Amino acid sequence: MTEPPQIDAAGEVRAAGDRALLVIPPLHAWVAELVSALEPRPRGVLDVLPAAETVLVTLDSPRSLEPVRKRLLTLLNRLDAAARVGAGDRRSPARPSALDGWSREDVVGDRGERAAPREPVVIPVRYDGEDLPEVARLLGLSEAEVVAQHIGTVWRCAFVGFAPGFGYLESPDARLTVPRRAQSRTAIPAGAVALAGGYSAVYPRRSPGGWRLIGTTDSSMWDVDRDPPALVRAGTRVRFVDAGR
Repeated sequence: MTEPPQIDAAGEVRAAGDRALLVIPPLHAWVAELVSALEPRPRGVLDVLPAAETVLVTLDSPRSLEPVRKRLLTLLNRLDAAARVGAGDRRSPARPSALDGWSREDVVGDRGERAAPREPVVIPVRYDGEDLPEVARLLGLSEAEVVAQHIGTVWRCAFVGFAPGFGYLESPDARLTVPRRAQSRTAIPAGAVALAGGYSAVYPRRSPGGWRLIGTTDSSMWDVDRDPPALVRAGTRVRFVDAGR
């Protein structure tokens, strides 16, 4: 029998079978905080898989279900308390520095896993995308201003999906938010740099897609001969630079 979800004002933790837990924070922005706080991996945790609004935590055995569940609920409550103190309400997530008052050992164990790189991954871009003029029109900016805003922020990989190496990159201020194209293209080349729905991304391989293309890069987003194969993964920070300069 599936156990009932553990519900709290700070969020929800649901059992997903006997070897996984689904964490549902009350705020979308907390997903990034959870991923960051769970590096390195807690004891009993095999992997942390973020999505747009949830985090799936896979476990090494059914025995880890309850101990990890308690740790996750504690983490959610601490994030909630820090957000309340730091912002006066629930509208903003806690910054990592807001958690300095309590021990990180309460959340993470000593069993290390490879974490996302601390320094931003730099991706050179040729801003020659065929949708760049339309993106500028939608945002009420010049093409040069779109490029300046794209390279003027440090993006963060919120989660990976659609295809191996396809990272959904978000900016702190949700800049350059444009809708997807009304009609998807049947083929977008590998290395296409695009915008859609508040995210930026680089297509790791030739595939169909409805994102708006603003440039191209020679950076390989997925290489099976590289360790790890993905250039970006959840939590990775990314900085785009203008290859034409």
